[in-house]
Amino acid sequence: MTQEQFSKYSFLLDRTARKVKQYAQQKFKLGEFGITVDQWLVMKNLDENELLSQSELAQLVFKDQPTLTRIIDILCKKSYVTRIPHPHDRRSFQLVLTEDGKTKVGELKPLVSGIREIAWKNLNHQDFEEFKRILNTIYSNLEDNH
Repeated sequence: MTQEQFSKYSFLLDRTARKVKQYAQQKFKLGEFGITVDQWLVMKNLDENELLSQSELAQLVFKDQPTLTRIIDILCKKSYVTRIPHPHDRRSFQLVLTEDGKTKVGELKPLVSGIREIAWKNLNHQDFEEFKRILNTIYSNLEDNH
């Protein structure tokens, strides 16, 4: 692949990722979801994984520690997330969804699925499989070289 082709594909990937996030942010705001897309990602990951440390969660949501701390602080103030002492490390905490947080995730899941469906319409199963393969290859290439 030439440098020019690579540059075009990189631009398309970046442009699409930004558009998906902007669209989701707009829908979260207009839909009055009460949380942001980044807060949703934290809550969704806590819903899917019991008792995560902040560093584990940071890796899952691709956020640096200061940014994640701010998000968690907001979610704690909203009573969606709580910090509990880590059983093996007195210096750290584990994060868990509260009952209110679990309820909020349950309410938002179908709405978030609807947002995704709009982005994915006109794509078939084969398109998804190829897309997944390509994205996983790109991810692996970067993971292997860090």
